[in-house]
Amino acid sequence: MDVCGSVLETIGGTPLVELRRIAGRARGRVFAKLELLNPGGSIKDRSALAIVEAAERQGQLKKGGTVIELTSGNMGTGLAVVCAVKGYPMIAVMSEGNSEERRQMLRAVGAKVVVVPQVGTKRPGQVSREDLEAVDRETTRLTRQLKAFRADQFHNEFNVRAHELMTGREIWEQTEGRVTAFVTSIGSGGTFIGVSRFLKKSNPSVKCFAAEPASAPFIAGRRVTSTSHKIQGTGYALKPPLWDDDLCDGFLTATDQEAIRYARLLGRKEGIFAGFSSGANVACAMKLARKAERGDVVVTVLPDTGLKYLSTDLIASNSVSSQ
Repeated sequence: MDVCGSVLETIGGTPLVELRRIAGRARGRVFAKLELLNPGGSIKDRSALAIVEAAERQGQLKKGGTVIELTSGNMGTGLAVVCAVKGYPMIAVMSEGNSEERRQMLRAVGAKVVVVPQVGTKRPGQVSREDLEAVDRETTRLTRQLKAFRADQFHNEFNVRAHELMTGREIWEQTEGRVTAFVTSIGSGGTFIGVSRFLKKSNPSVKCFAAEPASAPFIAGRRVTSTSHKIQGTGYALKPPLWDDDLCDGFLTATDQEAIRYARLLGRKEGIFAGFSSGANVACAMKLARKAERGDVVVTVLPDTGLKYLSTDLIASNSVSSQ
């Protein structure tokens, strides 16, 4: 029988789809890797599996041990999926600014969710750098109290390696080495750093671009007007601890409005229901494609499914009155 021994065997190997209907007459071709098809609904499943299995090999995580992580929802869900299969208790610490769907997904796959109040005024659907710092403090406290294993995605090299050994290699093979540019939004930086490492080792001429929210282009060294925005899981106005300037050929930004517009276009033109960061990534990929040479191949990732944002303004109302 051609079956998987567990859902963990379905992580990775996601398809690469050309966005012909969105790209239209742009000179470059735009391809999107459907990371929303991972079992936890996001790209973070790759890092979660790599981090947990590395911790097991190194003796940091043993039978009965508890896993804990600060999360906007995606890494937490990925870890919860892995922990459900392997039998570890999982605690996800997240800001109340993250969407309710993310909390419900975590609980559905067995995680305990600790919700941290937002700093200052409540901003549903938006998480600032200050909110992240509050979540980090609570995660640190709980890790010490419970003597838990903290996945620590911002500092854990296996977050990067998962994308270097898997995502980057898959993109290279799926494009048959024709990729000319790669762009993705920056949160922990794992996807950008890992994929860029592999692509540049394979072909140093591949250009890799980091995307940030328009209000918080911190890594690019530009003025930050607000660390609060709708592109959850990205743009915390901090340089990831594992960041490597040599991998970055330039920076792009997307506004909340651009992220929403392109997320909606993904659904209406390509039949792909994706989240805010996916919309931001495609918006930035389109900026590259319009200025590219004819036939250039621009690749981005769609980090998570739109099902995690049903309570937000991501989805436009298409209802028609029956009267």
